[in-house]
Amino acid sequence: MLVGVTNFFFGWGTVARLEDGVGCGIRPMTYLCPMAKLYPKDTINFLRKLTPRRVINATQVIASYYATRWLQKPVVWGKPFTVSFEPTTACNLRCPECPSGLRQFTRPTGNLKSDFFRRTMDDIADRLLYLIFYFQGEPYINPDFLDMVKEANDRGVYTITSTNGHFLNDANAKRTIESGLDRLIISVDGTTQEVYEQYRKAGKLESVLQGARNLVKWKEELNSPTPHLIFQFLVVKPNEHQMEDVVRLADEIGIDEVKFKTAQLYDYKNGNPLMPEQEQYARYFKKKDGTYGIKNKLQNHCWKLWHSCVITWDGLVAPCCFDKDVTHRLGDVKEESLHKIWEGGAYDDFRTKLLKGRSEIDICKNCTEGCEVWLGAEV
Repeated sequence: MLVGVTNFFFGWGTVARLEDGVGCGIRPMTYLCPMAKLYPKDTINFLRKLTPRRVINATQVIASYYATRWLQKPVVWGKPFTVSFEPTTACNLRCPECPSGLRQFTRPTGNLKSDFFRRTMDDIADRLLYLIFYFQGEPYINPDFLDMVKEANDRGVYTITSTNGHFLNDANAKRTIESGLDRLIISVDGTTQEVYEQYRKAGKLESVLQGARNLVKWKEELNSPTPHLIFQFLVVKPNEHQMEDVVRLADEIGIDEVKFKTAQLYDYKNGNPLMPEQEQYARYFKKKDGTYGIKNKLQNHCWKLWHSCVITWDGLVAPCCFDKDVTHRLGDVKEESLHKIWEGGAYDDFRTKLLKGRSEIDICKNCTEGCEVWLGAEV
């Protein structure tokens, strides 16, 4: 049972390993493996936070998903075991494919309040396998962010966040370790400033790398096994030649893992300057007529709608992270519990619509469900 839950947490799929060799360039050996690489300390930390209630709930959720696929109608057992909480919509960078960076939101912007977070956790914490402190924006901009991480950690919930790394000064790095955060993803999309800033507009690579060094230092000084530190490298045309370099850089600093991620592009049909030249690193493929299409086939099912949801800073519930502006609002946890929303009419209608035809739902048309997103790497 525990192994099954761990498999679902760490994922199944294709892992790309980078061969070593001076001057050999990138030569990925891609193969199917039953489970992505597990990092022992991180895996043990996750398993220690499992409880009978969490395992039973996860089993119910997994069973209901497969029952749904078999019956072709929504079957919902259990409660979501993954929740993404949005700490803020604000961001210090201007990344070209990010609504937060482009300041293009139509919904209100603001910061998650700690008292609201605490009340919501009272309702959901006992069934959560992990909590993601991220949707849009830069989490560290919220002054209460690390206090909320500690609140979740005190409840025995595995916590994850993703940051652009510009706020990891020495004091924040120490507070991050002390908060009990379990996993920290740092965006490092280039190994030189010239390349890095082509996507991370207004970003300073050296600030990010120094922040990573601060974290490694405080992990060692506080003798803490957490957080599991990840360099995430979003593969785009300007940086695809630096994939080997970021693996070496992570190793030099003491980062635990490197993950290469394909980029979601909003305008891709006629090509895009950010699209990698090597198609294996893109979510899109070139058609015979010269236009581009998304690699996955938009099958009429979606795992996310059965195990996870997104809660915005002001309490709105979105079906997944592709609904940046929450155009498909499924409820408001300020007005009713997430458990009621999860089993409510809006969720049932959305799941039914999805089973009938994902291609008819706007946020699903550029979705990666069934598409390889994480390319993997070893440090």
